[in-house]
Amino acid sequence: MVGPDYHRPAVASSAGYLDGDKPGALAGDAQRFSNTVDVPAHWWTEFGSPQIDRLVQQALERNPDLASARAALRAARSTLTAQRGTLFPQVDLGASASRQRNSVTLASPLNSNAEDYTLYTGQLNIAYTPDVFGGIRRQIETVAAQAENQKFAVEAAYLTLTSNVVVAAIQVASLQAQIQANEAIVKADQDALDALNLQKRLGEASGADVVAQEATVAQAKAALPPLLKQLGQQQHLLAQLTGTTPSEFAKVSIDLDAIRLPRELPLTLPAKLVEQRPDIRAAEANVHAASAQVGVAIANRLPNISLSGALGGTSTDIGTLLSNGNVLWAVTGGVTQPLFDAGTLREKQHASEAQLDQAKEQYRSTVLSAFQNVADALLALGQDSDALIAATNSQEAALKSLNIARMKVQQGEGNIAALLLAQQAYQQARSATVQAQAARYSDTAGLFQALGGGWWRREDADLAAVHTAASD
Repeated sequence: MVGPDYHRPAVASSAGYLDGDKPGALAGDAQRFSNTVDVPAHWWTEFGSPQIDRLVQQALERNPDLASARAALRAARSTLTAQRGTLFPQVDLGASASRQRNSVTLASPLNSNAEDYTLYTGQLNIAYTPDVFGGIRRQIETVAAQAENQKFAVEAAYLTLTSNVVVAAIQVASLQAQIQANEAIVKADQDALDALNLQKRLGEASGADVVAQEATVAQAKAALPPLLKQLGQQQHLLAQLTGTTPSEFAKVSIDLDAIRLPRELPLTLPAKLVEQRPDIRAAEANVHAASAQVGVAIANRLPNISLSGALGGTSTDIGTLLSNGNVLWAVTGGVTQPLFDAGTLREKQHASEAQLDQAKEQYRSTVLSAFQNVADALLALGQDSDALIAATNSQEAALKSLNIARMKVQQGEGNIAALLLAQQAYQQARSATVQAQAARYSDTAGLFQALGGGWWRREDADLAAVHTAASD
């Protein structure tokens, strides 16, 4: 076959994703990286949340974008099968019957010289174009690569969908916990305001203290509507991802504390990442298709050989169509060589070669973006694990301060205002811890997504359908 044989584009090798060969250890003992652990097929189940599992399953069954990608894959499979048929001879069978009257001015075409007659014709036509220079096979190679691209487009849609559902569910859990913490802050602030009003009536607090606390209460209440808005928007997003309208979606309630962090995090080697990321594999298939198109363009500039034949018969009696010397046949061979086209075919070849270069650079860009995604996920895990430790320590300190304030009140040595302020500080620290927890969960989901989502380990019907479509 003329044209270049496909080879995967070379990419810069890298021993690791960050400055060092390995990412730093995560703070605490909740998670650790492992080179021996692969990405789970259904990685979202690692969070141990039945609500998340149910939402992901609903999305996989109902999401129209995923269904559209699967339909496109079926179309690509059928197109590939149809394209393979061009390698074989094309055979047609034709039959016709006509009733005619010949003008007396003209001689009858029949041996009997009859002027009125019925003519029956049956004919088998065969056409074949030998693929001498491989242009047809290169075109089939192109369509096969396009089917491969669509196969990984399905996997990319699958991975994006599951990741978006998991992150949205985590955000719902986080916002619900933040709203609870904010409502507790508002209550604590309101209780502090009530205590100051009582102290003012007793002459133990000034009007300025009361006004300042009223401002604090107003600020705490003002923080609630934005959280409610975000929660509603995340519920609407989950509705869209699971293929329902917001009005039909059954709003979910997820306990953030019931979600667990996966103990071991996979750390795929950079050399293996190019095999696992669906977007990289899709970009590679585009390079393959562009490479094959160069061969098609070259073959179009070379001689084209065609063979055709016909076998049949013509008679005025359908019963003698193939007898009594009524049989007819023809064999034709032809060669066509472009001689002058004002450079059209040459420039089409140059365009195909330029498109191949473009596809190679897009492939390299996709690989670099994938490495960036993994590096960002690893960096976020490291930084957010530190942030979670700090937030947890702050919450524990605030809880100790609250317990001391309660003890003093119980012993008659403290005042209610100080206790309420300690309660407010604790709830604020709790809200910060909730946000840090959610960030840690989202970072973990981001790492699973950046590493490719484990599609190669999946043995369910989705993967079977994808592989069948690409290989048929």
